[in-house]
Amino acid sequence: MEPAIHFLTRLFDVSREPENPINPIRGHSLLEWLRTRVPAHLDMTDADAEDWGWYAHVSWEGRTYMVGAAANESEDGKHEWVLSLTKHRSLKERVLGKAKMAGASDPCFGFFHGLIAQEPAFEKVSVEGAK
Repeated sequence: MEPAIHFLTRLFDVSREPENPINPIRGHSLLEWLRTRVPAHLDMTDADAEDWGWYAHVSWEGRTYMVGAAANESEDGKHEWVLSLTKHRSLKERVLGKAKMAGASDPCFGFFHGLIAQEPAFEKVSVEGAK
């Protein structure tokens, strides 16, 4: 299980997000917020829809990671957000068990966790599924 960052915030107005044409799950706002904070050399792509939320890809030290985001909407506007990272590996790496994501200690995961943890508008930041 890959680690995921959970937190609560009212920072994003999910009603302004583009519609997810596959499943009405929010997540675009968080990826756009992150994209404005990621250094240009990390080359984070635009967000795209998936049935479980939204995703983008980011280059990190020669590797590609998928960054996924989804919101569990709340009536009071303080939504729970989930950010997950998945490290892309070749078929050979998967078969041989090589280049696995180092869980919550993965440097790319640590970078994104740091961005989330430093934002004062994000509450109850936690990591789940850490190995």
